[in-house]
Amino acid sequence: MPECGEKIERHQDVAPPGQADTKAKQTSAGFVKWLLAALLLYYICTSHAFKDHGRSDLPTKNLHLKPCFPHAGHNKNTTHWKCGYLDVPLDYTNTSDRRSVRLAVVMYQARKSKSERTIIVNPGGPGGSGTSYVWRAGETLSSRYTDGTLDVLGFDPRGVNMSAPHWSCYDHDAYRDRWAAIVGQFRETTKDPEEHLRLQASYYDAMWESCQNRFGDHGRFLSTAFVARDIDSLRAALGEEELTAYMVSYGTGLGSTYAQMFSERVGRLLLDGCEFVMDHRRIEGFGTVALDNITDAFHDGFLGECARAGPKACALAEPSGPTTIDGLQHRVSKVLDKLLQAPMAVAHPKMGPSLVRYEGVIDNVYSALYNSASWPRLARMFSQLEEGNGTLALEMVGWAYDPASDHHEGETDNTRGWKGVDVPKTASEELTLAVICSDSYDDERHDLAWWNELQANMTSTSWIGGNSRFSDVFPCWHYATKPAEVYRGGFDHELRNPLLLIGETYDPATPLQSAKRLHAAMGYSNSRLLIHHGYGHSSRDRSECTETIKRNILLHGKWPEDTTECFADTKPYPLEDAHASEERFGTAEWKETVMMKNGRMIL
Repeated sequence: MPECGEKIERHQDVAPPGQADTKAKQTSAGFVKWLLAALLLYYICTSHAFKDHGRSDLPTKNLHLKPCFPHAGHNKNTTHWKCGYLDVPLDYTNTSDRRSVRLAVVMYQARKSKSERTIIVNPGGPGGSGTSYVWRAGETLSSRYTDGTLDVLGFDPRGVNMSAPHWSCYDHDAYRDRWAAIVGQFRETTKDPEEHLRLQASYYDAMWESCQNRFGDHGRFLSTAFVARDIDSLRAALGEEELTAYMVSYGTGLGSTYAQMFSERVGRLLLDGCEFVMDHRRIEGFGTVALDNITDAFHDGFLGECARAGPKACALAEPSGPTTIDGLQHRVSKVLDKLLQAPMAVAHPKMGPSLVRYEGVIDNVYSALYNSASWPRLARMFSQLEEGNGTLALEMVGWAYDPASDHHEGETDNTRGWKGVDVPKTASEELTLAVICSDSYDDERHDLAWWNELQANMTSTSWIGGNSRFSDVFPCWHYATKPAEVYRGGFDHELRNPLLLIGETYDPATPLQSAKRLHAAMGYSNSRLLIHHGYGHSSRDRSECTETIKRNILLHGKWPEDTTECFADTKPYPLEDAHASEERFGTAEWKETVMMKNGRMIL
């Protein structure tokens, strides 16, 4: 019997003279058998059965973990940290290919010995660094959700950050930045949008050729399906029967894909800021779906909460008299209209002669919508721009290369790499695009007129996110690397345990509707939906209700009833510590939190 995806052909024999009646009966009986087989195959295929064609020689004992600080004595702040790597196959689908990928790994070990379960985390992207995330949040995750009983492990996905090979198509981040202003120009600031698309297409052609020259066929092995296999290799290397994980943003698409590929290994999985990864099978899908909530998040959230908080907490609010949303919108529009006419000149005390451009300010707005803790700073930026001061606006712009920073994403003040793992000299930004384009490689290809219309529609739908989200998908126009594997099955497999799907009402990147659609596709027995009422991307707008549900699953294996709704405990623009929150949320944290670089959101 053929497998799913194979063509079923029915062959009709021609009966010799004198054997027509007998042959007719044989043909009829044969047809019944063929029909039964076809119906059975249809049932299997339409139920999206996934057959694992991966390798059997996966590494299960090759997880290299050593103390990150071997000479730190018994300092309790350092003894919990383990650093290392896991070597996995470059190509899981080809046993004759002996090449490997080295995944950089950081573990927060909660106690002296390994915990029964390990929480594997993925912060999103594509391209987010799990090692960097665990350095920042590993101890907090273990303490908050498991009373310090479970270990937390972060890894850099293949091609990302300290994993090797490190997927950057530039020798230096400054080389990438030199083209950023030209290539990243917004539709609103171009005289001829279609001509500018031709310029962008030429740049991306050069970029993909450069990547091909550097990495050969490695681009074939970057798809979400391959990263899901890497996660299962980590699970196996840890010696755990099922996967325990906390995954955010793009990580939710990765997690839901893993669940369908390895349904019998699904343990306690929390997917926070859910995307419906089937959307990414369309060449424009990664960009268009994200636009649903952005305007509401800005209007109801940033502006609405500023009006509510008043001038003592929000610098943009009217110092005297009532502050209205319409009034704030009018003032913001005036600032942006002025920047559309011409950039603002800034003589910055450290950066020197500079320009505040419309594109940079819009990127700052979009970045801020990811975390409401940044809104006081964004309000102060607009207040300064009204007064002709562009200093803060300039400081908030993210670049791939920052000469003021002495380390890259994977580095912290505590580490500069470890044995077997090197810190890269450049950011792995091209990896983000390669993953997006791999996951949509088999979609229909379109001409430039179609892309021009798409950009017009996206920027019309969202003046905040339309351009940056378009830049996530337009490079796929001429992407010619066919991935070795993508997941094209359904999302209705029977899972060992249900997934927790968290969707947020004002999420600017992964709309609540995506979580609802994923929940509908998976069904009640395989998922639980948590609607988190708050601002920002994922459930970072803290709710004790939401935190308790996460804790019950990770610590006790107890899932909520379907559907649960939780509300954020606080509002943005806190009056009592507005200035203190701005000081804590400085420029470095701003860039690290939202990961907006060169106008491209990668988290």
